Amino acid sequence: MKIEIWSDVMCPFCYIGKRRFEAALQQSGRQDQVEIEWKSFQLNPDMKTDPSLNITQYLADAKGWTLDYAQQMNDHVTQMAAEVGLTYNFDKSVVANSFNAHRFSHLAKKHGVGDNAEEALFKAYFTDGLNIDDQETLVKLGTQVGLDAEEVKQVLQSDTYAGDVKHDIAEAQHLGIRGVPFFVMNNKYGVSGAQAVNVFQETIDKSFAEWQQENTKPALTIIEGESCSPDGDCG
Repeated sequence: MKIEIWSDVMCPFCYIGKRRFEAALQQSGRQDQVEIEWKSFQLNPDMKTDPSLNITQYLADAKGWTLDYAQQMNDHVTQMAAEVGLTYNFDKSVVANSFNAHRFSHLAKKHGVGDNAEEALFKAYFTDGLNIDDQETLVKLGTQVGLDAEEVKQVLQSDTYAGDVKHDIAEAQHLGIRGVPFFVMNNKYGVSGAQAVNVFQETIDKSFAEWQQENTKPALTIIEGESCSPDGDCG
């Protein structure tokens, strides 16, 4: 069964949602029976990469919040992340446009390591304070998940996969997706946001049961008659 996940690497709830979804999938026992495909989504396509900016100040300015309120929001999300075993270091996060990171993700998907790439990008952004729009950073992340460094460089120095990123975003708009994370299971059920583990598990189980029913061929009802078998026995 296929599960598609629209996400943006700079979305704090996407990383939390990933962990909760993974826990639900493990509890369902269907890890080997589903195909997971990550899809691109940009929360702020016009964001300018600027490592000199403080992410909390940037958030306050962008949202029209006070600095104290922006800090409170980040502290709240940091606590949510900690509850699923993640460490968020917003004080180190780099203000960066995510378009190249999404192109990198599509390259990883081509080589069958899409999920590993998403994990590496999330950790780089939220925990390690790395610039996910920097070529050298993405090359290092690529080698960590098994990609060829030269191929990563070639992709980043061109516009390769730009069309794929835009296609994912257009598909999200067509489906009415307005925020991420957004999970589509078996092309039937959509789960929006970093839902509780039980919500994910219930939807996985329901989707899988329907998918299994749709893809199970009914047993043949056989009417016996005169025939020949491979061993030459006819009658």
